[in-house]
Amino acid sequence: MGPPVPATGLQALILCGPGVSLNTFTSTPEENPKGLIQIANRPQIFYPIEWCKKMGITSITLVSPPTAVPALEAALSQNPHLTSLPSPSPSVLAPADLDMVTGTAELLRLPEVQACIKSDFLLLPCDLICEIPGISFLETWMVEGRRGGLSVFYPTQGREESIKKEATDFVCMAPLEGDEIDNRSERGLSKLVLSMPMDTLKEKMEEDKGLLIRHSLVKRHAQVKMLTSYRDAHIYVFPYWVKDFARLNEKFQSVSEDLVGWWAKSEWQMGLGEKLKMNEIFQQESHSSAAGENGSDDGDIEQEISLTNMSTTKTGTTDIYSENPVAYASRVKGPGSEAKSELIIPPMLAYTHSSLSSAPLVRRVDSSAILLSTSLRLAKLESIEEVGRAAASPFAFNTKIAETANVAQKSTVTKSDCLVGENTTIEERCVIKESVIGANCKISMGARLQRCVLMDGAVVGPRAQLTGCVLGKRSNVGRECVLKDSEVQHGNSIPDETEAKNEKFMIFEGMDEDGMDVSGDFDDDQDLGF
Repeated sequence: MGPPVPATGLQALILCGPGVSLNTFTSTPEENPKGLIQIANRPQIFYPIEWCKKMGITSITLVSPPTAVPALEAALSQNPHLTSLPSPSPSVLAPADLDMVTGTAELLRLPEVQACIKSDFLLLPCDLICEIPGISFLETWMVEGRRGGLSVFYPTQGREESIKKEATDFVCMAPLEGDEIDNRSERGLSKLVLSMPMDTLKEKMEEDKGLLIRHSLVKRHAQVKMLTSYRDAHIYVFPYWVKDFARLNEKFQSVSEDLVGWWAKSEWQMGLGEKLKMNEIFQQESHSSAAGENGSDDGDIEQEISLTNMSTTKTGTTDIYSENPVAYASRVKGPGSEAKSELIIPPMLAYTHSSLSSAPLVRRVDSSAILLSTSLRLAKLESIEEVGRAAASPFAFNTKIAETANVAQKSTVTKSDCLVGENTTIEERCVIKESVIGANCKISMGARLQRCVLMDGAVVGPRAQLTGCVLGKRSNVGRECVLKDSEVQHGNSIPDETEAKNEKFMIFEGMDEDGMDVSGDFDDDQDLGF
């Protein structure tokens, strides 16, 4: 065992939303909420919860619509992957007005969420997978400017888990002051100056007949890097004042596009900070800080514990944002009665993850295609049994094929790229390659599976052939079916000898009697990230 992880003084909010772009498996969110969809045989929320636990954050809150609370609470108390995590267990917050179309920024304004935020905080999606130790992000944030924020972007192309047509963001970044000295930009750290989804950018360019850039951006930052193949991981480290920033700006709907996007622009667009009421926030925070210095005790704010002394990251410049809030509330220019105040905006930092294929995995798993590619990527990790706990990935399993799984001798399961869960039965003459098989599944005689994901309790009939498919919990594929690049809803049954390609087998309003999707594909942008 390594040394204990220090307390951080931060709390984490994990947003467990409806998962519109995973609609095949989340069409009944009261029974199958997005946070419990399996990624490599573990529920989604396992990954961000474990990530927070490893960085020393013990105050973790899952924010969910009320309808999904029973399923989440049952999983937290019964699912073996979740119960194996260190205590205390996360709490579940279900605001009364939270529904399936609430945006992330709107969510932060809800009274229950406002009351829940008591310190600087992390805001995370339930579909996050991140191999980078979270403590490194906290160290960077505290060293480079604790009163500002930190966001994370990852490449969507050139990696094993990459998929075609994945949603990306238009990201503009400028070097931090002193980069020519300490090369922070080489470590992926910059100042975020503009961020929006690529779909939004394309709409604006079509409307404006080109890409229009404000003179104030060029005047403020001589060097700006523009990226179009990176995506916002929705990992945010926020100071406490962001709670008020969201509350005072009622037009904000999305955290990524509105709250973070407008914050980044306010650093260089004159007058925008005042329009966003940042001056009110900082003045209020300054007064609160002064009251604290005079002996007032604010019981809502946890004691801040700096990680600067533990950091291996050094900075050669003094950061005014890490000082008392009064330091950035305002500055006075000019003598006498003509003095003018300038609002100093804390920076929104951006960490851009390496695009090297050997770099750690960072991913948002918010579509079926990404769920498939990411699960298969995790299935290739060497097990703890093979390489030992110290050398294994944080997401490695103890063993690739569970001890209680029953695999017939005449069947072929490629251990290097497969996972097989507890109590699963694989009958004779089956061939399974590069696939993830959940617990309590049954693969009947002669079935062939390649690049497939089967969730718990799925059944595959004799001589069925599946390629690139995702099967929901307790689904049933009949004998001699031939399916390619298809999805099967939880509990759905596919008739014998069915042949299909690129189909979603679902049964609910908007589907025909055969379970085929007749309502059209959902737009990924409709998934508000919550």
